[in-house]
Amino acid sequence: MEAYTGFAAVYDTFMDNVPYQEWAEYLIGLLREYGVESGLVCELGCGTGNITRRLRDAGYNMIGIDLSEDMLEIARRQEQEESWCEPEKECSDILYLNQDMREFELYGTVAAVVSLCDSINYLTSKEELLQVFRLVNNYLDPGGIFIFDMNTVHKYRDVVGDTTIAENREDCSLIWENAYDEKTGINQYDITIFNRVEFAEDEDELPPLFERITETHLQRAYPEEEIAELLEQAGMEFITMYKACTKEPVTAKTERIYFIAREKHQKGKLYVK
Repeated sequence: MEAYTGFAAVYDTFMDNVPYQEWAEYLIGLLREYGVESGLVCELGCGTGNITRRLRDAGYNMIGIDLSEDMLEIARRQEQEESWCEPEKECSDILYLNQDMREFELYGTVAAVVSLCDSINYLTSKEELLQVFRLVNNYLDPGGIFIFDMNTVHKYRDVVGDTTIAENREDCSLIWENAYDEKTGINQYDITIFNRVEFAEDEDELPPLFERITETHLQRAYPEEEIAELLEQAGMEFITMYKACTKEPVTAKTERIYFIAREKHQKGKLYVK
């Protein structure tokens, strides 16, 4: 699993078209529909905290987990900039943890676990998916809720597969090359970033200098019936799935699916190590 490193610095710049507020409102509506009105919520793959902070603002006590230290550093900085605390004094009401979701650990159970922005697609084998689902089930309160989204086979194969996306901004540029392998279900992202290097004040007359950064990311698409089966194998009750940000059923043309599952009050449940 690739951690965001160089891409982290420009992630929010190039994701400014993502409707985080709409996604958060939809997610909050689902949490409340299934009885999670408040309490402790853990977000897997929280990135720069765009959803985490919105859930915090809705009254949830948040834990954000991400593999990338760089993304978490930006999340903490943005929380600091939005907070009420005095300048140069660190304060935070979100617990950010630098952990791999495949082996994440919490100090106790939580009312819900959530994961958005196709973070779960970074699990490229069924064994990894099952392990994460077991960990989620392990750390959920009795009857706790698990909500996550995933990109579909249709999206990787028919929409983004074998395409190149290029964006040019004032201080940075991005080339995003996709290659989808139908046999494995894996979509490879080759990302090239040109990020402007800051000069000292006395060097303003020099021509701009850009640093070239490259990263490769792998995501896998799974048929939705496999996801439902793995959730059940992990000990959870699979509740339903929706076309993203709707209550509509999933179709062959759906690009993003929200899955909802619940902890099943298992007796003798032990913490997974």
